[in-house]
Amino acid sequence: MLQNQEYQQPLVSVITPTYNRVEYLTEALASAVKQTYKNIEIIVSDNCSTDNTEEIVASFTDPRIRYWKQPQNMGMFINQMHAFKMARGKYVASLHDDDIWNENFLEKLVPPLEENSDLVLAFCDHYIINPQSQIDNDATQINTQAYKRDQYTPGEHKPFYEIGLVNKSIGTACAAVIRNNPEYWDKMPQEVGGMWDLFLTYLCSITGGGAYYCPDKLTRYREHPQTDTMQSGSRNVEAKIRKAKSEIFCYHKFMEDERLKQWKPHFKEKWLEANTTLGIGLLRNEQTAQARPYLWQALSEQKFNLRTLTALTVSFAPHTIANKLLGVAR
Repeated sequence: MLQNQEYQQPLVSVITPTYNRVEYLTEALASAVKQTYKNIEIIVSDNCSTDNTEEIVASFTDPRIRYWKQPQNMGMFINQMHAFKMARGKYVASLHDDDIWNENFLEKLVPPLEENSDLVLAFCDHYIINPQSQIDNDATQINTQAYKRDQYTPGEHKPFYEIGLVNKSIGTACAAVIRNNPEYWDKMPQEVGGMWDLFLTYLCSITGGGAYYCPDKLTRYREHPQTDTMQSGSRNVEAKIRKAKSEIFCYHKFMEDERLKQWKPHFKEKWLEANTTLGIGLLRNEQTAQARPYLWQALSEQKFNLRTLTALTVSFAPHTIANKLLGVAR
């Protein structure tokens, strides 16, 4: 009886891109293998790791795991999209190589999608964990409140433009199950870069379907030194430049979409902030000439902004005092 029920379950493709993170990948894959929802395929797309990633994956000896190794490092975005394009499931769910799902993650989020064909995705709240996989309760609470997931009623929300794109409450990178649509991956421009999850939320939202919210914390999102937001020095500058470029592209796209005109002022504000952030990043990278157009753009289309004005001033200041001024504009 149980085997028959599992056979009748729709296939879910678990998407796990990875690169040189065996210390975390083991936990991520274990959480996928242990799902109480059994009809899954686990797609591991290895971005040409130089560690023993392949051995770790093989050690699970689970026939549901499909392993692919890129012939060379293709960059995060291409590797992520390649994994999505490999998906054969009715639903897809992203599980990054440093995150962990609760065993009932899929069991909780797939049924609402099966019961209502109008739903495009189902998402949940999540914990924040440290490098040692310990839950940080304070950080978790701050995260839940910051993304307003404590304000939503359980169940269907339609449309979900504000929830997904303004409040950015839907974690499509780690805390959502999505109805698979091959057009998403074909329409995903490379310019979105690391903001692919926000752009995916956009593509889902403009279908006109609904989103189902489960307030349970079914995912554990890991913060550790290898994440872009926690890197230091030059690596942090490069990460901020990449993110700002991706934000500029995404928010400009949102500003142009008539379906989102109600929130155009919000997207423009975020777009201008991203222009300033990019300008500051380029200044820190000693690319002054490249930085100024972004700072002029931000300054010309908003009211007085000390951060932008300070950064623009820095671009004309002698190098000896530039670093001090950048501390104000950071």
